[in-house]
Amino acid sequence: MPEPLRLQGISASAGYAEGPLFNLDRGPARYTGKATAGEEKAALEAALASATDRLATLIETADEEAAGILEFQLAMLEDEALTGPAFAAIPSGMPADMAWRQALDAEIAGYETSDQDYFRARAADISDIRDRVLRALTEEQEYAAPAGAILYGEDIAPTRFLETDWSAGGGIALRAGSTASHVAMLARSRGVPMVVGLGSSPANPDGLALLDAEHGGIVLAPSKAEIETFRRSSSSFAARRDKAEAYLARPAVTKAGTTVRVQVNIADPSEVDGIDIATCDGVGLMRTEFLFGRAPPDEETQYRAYRKVLEWAGDKPVTIRTVDAGGDKPVPGFTVEESNPFLGLRGIRLSLARPDVFRVQVRALLRAAVHGNLKVMFPMIAVTEEYLRAATLFAEEQGGLIARGVAQKMPPLGIMVEVPSVAIAPEAFADVAFFSIGSNDLTQYVMAAARDNAAVAHLNSVRHPAVLRLVAEVTAFGLRAKIPVSLCGDAGGDPASIPALLEAGLRDLSVAPAQLAMAKAAISDVSV
Repeated sequence: MPEPLRLQGISASAGYAEGPLFNLDRGPARYTGKATAGEEKAALEAALASATDRLATLIETADEEAAGILEFQLAMLEDEALTGPAFAAIPSGMPADMAWRQALDAEIAGYETSDQDYFRARAADISDIRDRVLRALTEEQEYAAPAGAILYGEDIAPTRFLETDWSAGGGIALRAGSTASHVAMLARSRGVPMVVGLGSSPANPDGLALLDAEHGGIVLAPSKAEIETFRRSSSSFAARRDKAEAYLARPAVTKAGTTVRVQVNIADPSEVDGIDIATCDGVGLMRTEFLFGRAPPDEETQYRAYRKVLEWAGDKPVTIRTVDAGGDKPVPGFTVEESNPFLGLRGIRLSLARPDVFRVQVRALLRAAVHGNLKVMFPMIAVTEEYLRAATLFAEEQGGLIARGVAQKMPPLGIMVEVPSVAIAPEAFADVAFFSIGSNDLTQYVMAAARDNAAVAHLNSVRHPAVLRLVAEVTAFGLRAKIPVSLCGDAGGDPASIPALLEAGLRDLSVAPAQLAMAKAAISDVSV
């Protein structure tokens, strides 16, 4: 009997799963080449049509959130910028499968090298598109996982997740993956346990496995004692989760009667379709990177997206973050190649360097503000000049809209507190409307440990005294200066971190929608 093997990764969706391992990494069958370039072109066209039809069928039965993800893939398949290079390679003698793989691998590499979680996570969608067309070329059918299995591999395709029956349990364990991927979002919303970043674990293990996605680990070939311990932990988690559901519709209040605002973070407007606004205090962070997938979006596209969320929220606040793009090549025509993108031209720095793109977003935000309670915040602020320049652009664009008779409204302008220079000297920003602590970036900059790197994940903790001291000092300054302070990073939805955050003085947290109940329950246990 093999020895138990314990692997540590990063939790992407909390929960427990016990079941057989299912290998995700079996490649498509061998493709039989055609006699002529014309036949190769026709074969690729037929495969694209087959993949498109399959996606369209899935969309018909999908819920709003899943449909949005599938529509992204469908749009990519119909984009000649993606398919064109493959067709262009066929006349030179390249078979259809090789031409398609080469074109898609180049696209995938561009996404994978981004410094932004959002864009790296989209690589899984492009890989899904690549493999779906390759299977259509070989006329191979998708092979199904047994009920209750733990899907194990390098990464997982969104369509694989959506085509899996999770009613019998099961989970996901990935050597790579991302907590910001579409599948991670789906897993959290559906309560499917998921762990990413397991690293150089065995390529093709089999047999029973125990997935602890509360703490980010998995045990392969477990012993009887480990199974018993695992089942106790699993039962305890289920009991805590069920108890937490009773708190979802209630205001968040500590044992001492202190009220805590709990808002939600969203990455795409479609997410609000599954959230009852009565269960939260608004939107503490609406990311806008989803709009910048392949190119900077136009003003109307942005305006409609912002308006949808504002109208859903009613009179509750919606805090929209201006685009936090940056990295090697996540947005063609916008971002730049850099040797150290984490410390480079990203966030507000990139927006100010490209006012032609930024002004479009500013106008869309000003126009959308009339439809609700909008607040706007700037990411990656390090010095006051950045805030002042961004605020000046808002004033200039407002003037232009007024001159043209376009309905608009100036929203309160605040900043993300994620660069240590701001957290150490917040008094330099006494003129901003609000602070929103980005605990993800603040922690990784203070601790010099990336949050999506399993090798240093143990260092990346918001509960480290150095990080908590900065959180407390920013919160105390906000109280003295009468500047509202909230936290919108992942730590806000982590029950283990919430007591420390409240002790540091925070009274406004923003969490992933699936974390609302557990966050409120955790707050109720704190004696602050």
